[in-house]
Amino acid sequence: MTRRAFTLVELLVVIAIIGMLVGLLLPAVQQAREAARVMQCNNHLRQMGLAALNFESSVRKFPSGGWSPYWDGDPDQGLGQNQPGSWAYSLLPFLEQNALFQLGADGKFELSTDQQNGAETRGKTALGIFYCPSRRSAKLYPILTDTQYAANHKYTGGDSYAKADYSANAGSNIWVINEGYAPQDFSTAATFDWANNNHAKNANGTIFKHSGVTLGEIRDGTTNTYLIGEKYLEPEHYEASADKLTTNDNIYVYRGADTDNLVTCASTTLPMQDRLGYDHFHSFGSPHAGASGMAMCDGSVQRISYNIDAETHQNLGNRKDMQVVTLPN
Repeated sequence: MTRRAFTLVELLVVIAIIGMLVGLLLPAVQQAREAARVMQCNNHLRQMGLAALNFESSVRKFPSGGWSPYWDGDPDQGLGQNQPGSWAYSLLPFLEQNALFQLGADGKFELSTDQQNGAETRGKTALGIFYCPSRRSAKLYPILTDTQYAANHKYTGGDSYAKADYSANAGSNIWVINEGYAPQDFSTAATFDWANNNHAKNANGTIFKHSGVTLGEIRDGTTNTYLIGEKYLEPEHYEASADKLTTNDNIYVYRGADTDNLVTCASTTLPMQDRLGYDHFHSFGSPHAGASGMAMCDGSVQRISYNIDAETHQNLGNRKDMQVVTLPN
């Protein structure tokens, strides 16, 4: 009895068909994975939005943006406007991370070894909720080496610390983030004149330098006002070394008000998908196609199209312009 086998031509045809099927299947698998990552990113935003609302229920104000990047989170300064650390630091107790928040507590607001050690430990604890799964994993990344930041404010620059892929909405004034830093020395920072600080006076967002926005001050409605969203980053700088960091990703997550953790909604800073070689400063954005995620002041999460018009974007960032806004689909 003669045994029949595949000819070379038949084998090549089968291999070609399998290759075509794999080629058709692979994009679908990648698309499904990205859809899952977008859902996970939305869940991060939802958790932060709900934490901010729980914060507001306890403190009667949304979390402050902190003082400046020269200052770290300090548990002895509590949860109000006198907290020098970032909004992300203030949210820790409402994200089931109160132990992390309390590191370095010693009953007094001053620079001490206990506080330095606590801040160091906290700064080197990466929490998954602050990272976009499509961008980078929850691990430590290099931070700024500038001695201006490292001289006397609780950490040594140039090492690796936890970062964040999300920023809070500081409003529609693009220059307001970098104006009027709190003093770098303790003796004057604690009594700084915030009433005459340009940032505090001109910001119209929900979280900004030394902010304390109440629900009643969000006059445009909580469903129509940005709270926290994904921020824009250049892909080549996701894991950049300390000497190649961009200005909106060079400090760690718990330090005070800075372009790392506060974003403006000016007409020149529309949300954008991460793009190689394009420094889109001061902006929301993400690695996701089509839209970036945004937690609104009512705790809901919306996908904001990269094609949103400038006026609508500004209105959504301004909590008190009294403009009627319809979120684009």
